[in-house]
Amino acid sequence: MQRLEQGEGESGRLSPILTVNNIEVVYDHVALVLKGVSLTVPERGVVALLGANGAGKTTALRAISNLLKGERGEVTKGSITFAGERVDRLTPNNLVRRGCIQVLEGRRCFGHLTIEENLLTGAYTRPDGAAAIRRDLDHIYETFPRLRQRRTSLAGYVSGGEQQMCAIGRALMSKPRMILLDEPSMGLAPQVVEEIFAIVRELNLREGVSFLLAEQNTRMALKYATYGYILETGRVVMDGPAEAMRENDDVKEFYIGRADAQGANFRNVKTYRRRKRWLS
Repeated sequence: MQRLEQGEGESGRLSPILTVNNIEVVYDHVALVLKGVSLTVPERGVVALLGANGAGKTTALRAISNLLKGERGEVTKGSITFAGERVDRLTPNNLVRRGCIQVLEGRRCFGHLTIEENLLTGAYTRPDGAAAIRRDLDHIYETFPRLRQRRTSLAGYVSGGEQQMCAIGRALMSKPRMILLDEPSMGLAPQVVEEIFAIVRELNLREGVSFLLAEQNTRMALKYATYGYILETGRVVMDGPAEAMRENDDVKEFYIGRADAQGANFRNVKTYRRRKRWLS
């Protein structure tokens, strides 16, 4: 695995809220999908999990949030620690109560419910009463003004960007310490993607929520993250501070694109050359 060093920005040197240690994930007791994946998310950090479609990003998030069983998958090796407690044997509900929430790929809003009803479902596990929930709902509307305008609209009939805001707002209603955000840019216009990522940064800075972003849009993710990991075929092949990764020639060539690459890209570079460069 290639590792990029850059002073104190390395996530491993900060107090971690999430530690994934050498996990393997198997589906149907046969297919090995993740192979010794390790990563760390610092308290109040924003970490990007990068890679092409099929690299294992969603599987990694589902392993952390304990959602693999619904897809006949399981963590067969390694450990996952959240806020100092091993959590890979907990139920998804128990993990949510501890403050770790996943926003699934594709938004997954309840289309037959209004925006406000969707947001309120995020407070289902809270014991602090209706007044506190209403205050937090008003706070969500301050963060996402477009949701206030659409609060009575059915979620299935609003735009993709508004659905993504609703999904993030619903996660925030559970008062999380960390959000696992899966492909937030999928299917959205570039200006909407920029708006979503700007909101993520604002929530991180203002509310102290940690984020682990699984994302194919490498340029955007590394713009807003502080640290990044690249997955290929279920393995971490590179990690480092976001600033260093943005300037790395391999990352530019294979994931961001650059003017001096002379047409080189993921598809026309020989696999063995690429693998040698990652693992050197």
